[in-house]
Amino acid sequence: MNLTPEESRSQSLTLGTAAALMIILGYPGELILDEDKLGTRWLYWIAAMIPFVYIVYALLVGLSSATESEQDPAVRNLIKFAQKATVVSWCTYPVVYVFPMLGISGGNVVVLIQLGYSCSDIISKCGVGLLIYSITMAKSAAIRAGNEETPLYGTKGN
Repeated sequence: MNLTPEESRSQSLTLGTAAALMIILGYPGELILDEDKLGTRWLYWIAAMIPFVYIVYALLVGLSSATESEQDPAVRNLIKFAQKATVVSWCTYPVVYVFPMLGISGGNVVVLIQLGYSCSDIISKCGVGLLIYSITMAKSAAIRAGNEETPLYGTKGN
């Protein structure tokens, strides 16, 4: 994305902090499986959803101008797809989190949670990782071909 180093650092820090906060707020609820205490689990889920919604908003709306500033339409479309794929893959986590609150209990809920998070991890880390790799390769090819400004080295032809 065409962000200045300062913007990139700021976004990384802000989104990284929000992601850490989301995990910190949600993790204690993960430990609650007792049916009598699922109300408390809901509270942790709600608390974790606040930074989650912020991250989703930042990916889809907050970074839209940086995405649109990408000169190469193919790279821009890959970035948009990666943003949407990240959001879709991340939405699987809060769904898995509520399995115990849906009446699933005992060993079944533990197995479903582990399977759900494993699938979520494969999609969000491997799938989105491959999309990021594709973006990097497409952007590198565009820069080599001289079709793109290179923020580190100036403009086309440098």
